Amino acid sequence: MEFQEALMRLIIHKPVKKGFFVETHKQSEKQKWKVFSFRRLSKQEIPREFLCPICEYLMNDPVIVSSGHSFERSCVQACNSLAFIPTLMDGTIPDFSTVIPNLALKSAILNWCNKNSVKPPQALDFFSAEKLVRAKMDAQQEEKGLIQRIKQCPSVNFMNQAAIELTLPPSHLSSSSEESVDTTASTPPLQFTTRPGFCPSSSSSSEMETLNLNSNPEVEELITKLKSPQVFEIEEAVISLRKITRTKEDTRVELCTPRLLSVLRSLINSRYTNIQVNSTACLVNLSLEKVNKVKIVRSGIVPALIDVLKGGFPEAKEHACGSIFSLALEDHNKTAIGVLGALPPLLHLLRSESEWTRHDSALALYHLSLVQSNRTKLIKLGAVPILLGLIKSGHMRNRVLLILCSLASCLDGQAAMLDSGGVDCLLALLRDNELESESTRESCVSVLFALSHCGLRFTGLAKAAGAVEVFSQLENSGREQTKEKARRLLEMMKSKEEEEKEQVNWEELLDSG
Repeated sequence: MEFQEALMRLIIHKPVKKGFFVETHKQSEKQKWKVFSFRRLSKQEIPREFLCPICEYLMNDPVIVSSGHSFERSCVQACNSLAFIPTLMDGTIPDFSTVIPNLALKSAILNWCNKNSVKPPQALDFFSAEKLVRAKMDAQQEEKGLIQRIKQCPSVNFMNQAAIELTLPPSHLSSSSEESVDTTASTPPLQFTTRPGFCPSSSSSSEMETLNLNSNPEVEELITKLKSPQVFEIEEAVISLRKITRTKEDTRVELCTPRLLSVLRSLINSRYTNIQVNSTACLVNLSLEKVNKVKIVRSGIVPALIDVLKGGFPEAKEHACGSIFSLALEDHNKTAIGVLGALPPLLHLLRSESEWTRHDSALALYHLSLVQSNRTKLIKLGAVPILLGLIKSGHMRNRVLLILCSLASCLDGQAAMLDSGGVDCLLALLRDNELESESTRESCVSVLFALSHCGLRFTGLAKAAGAVEVFSQLENSGREQTKEKARRLLEMMKSKEEEEKEQVNWEELLDSG
């Protein structure tokens, strides 16, 4: 009996220990799997020094340059190839004269990845880096151009302008934009940028901004006038606001509050020329500051800007196009602008009588097309035949080719270009040397290179259009990137021809029995 009792105690207690051991073992297995399972992190979770300042990706092969900055090696190579020196977020300019591998940073990145169960970064190939650098070049160049045009805008006597507009009949106001702020005929209209938005949520930051705004009696008086029932007072206030935001850059961030943006949103669609033109110009000035772009988007102004694109005064349309273009520079805004319906009016304005409206529309479409959802929308809207028609007419070929490069990165875009005669059109430009610059030529070759992924169909169309001769000429002249792509296109076409010859002729085989 004593032996049986002892045995029962052993049987009763041992499973508890065994169960504890098994549970502990399971926990360790879970921890073990947790170490080896990779996860994806947002850029906010990654240490800033691990991201390349140009491509903003986790660096795989970091190098340190003469100025002390660290970059991904392929991005530095692309910048040197394109002779581009970027301006970094802190305003500094790097020196790419010397490139040294940053082994310490690479080791730190790999250790951080292992510690945080993050998949090690993949190498960025040269062509992808080149595409990112080109986009950064366009964005930086256009932003500088916008700021320069704003600084060149002369001051005006808004008292006389307001008085003139109030004395004009409504029919005159709706048919002319000469009553806008800039009355000098030789002075070009302003080009601006803003971002799309939605209704802002209440937050401590917006409350602080409102308090700061209210603490300034001059600004408070300005907002009171903007809400005035008297048209003359509104005109005076909006023109004054435009002047302040143009000349006092340091006040743009302080002025860009939900309260002010809400007032401007109600003025954008005004039936008075001066009010509509100057309110859109104010938005452009405010949007030049990077921190303001998202605020403007969240204020719900983009639908009003789209209404101006569809039926506003001519000068207001120019400012609205510039605003949409500026907003589209921000990656987080691209999808929102497309969803809100900016693509159809921008496509229509590619044929506007105003040169600046056409150019800003094209640039806005290019930056919006960098998002897949917008590419799909543009293709369904019939953008490809429109863009090819502009190329044939010689209008804005450089900007239009950038849009086609983006559309050619998806299968639907490739099919639409082949259906619309894109291969013949582009090869004709290259054959006749009708492209005005080497960068335009390179963009043209890039579109054809993207279309070559369609395989035999592209090969047949290109061969019929005399592509072999064109690519052979390009292989011996132009930039290195153009030569490389032309060489690869020739190799691809040759391999496809050999595949065709090797294919069995089934009809002949069946006839022979």
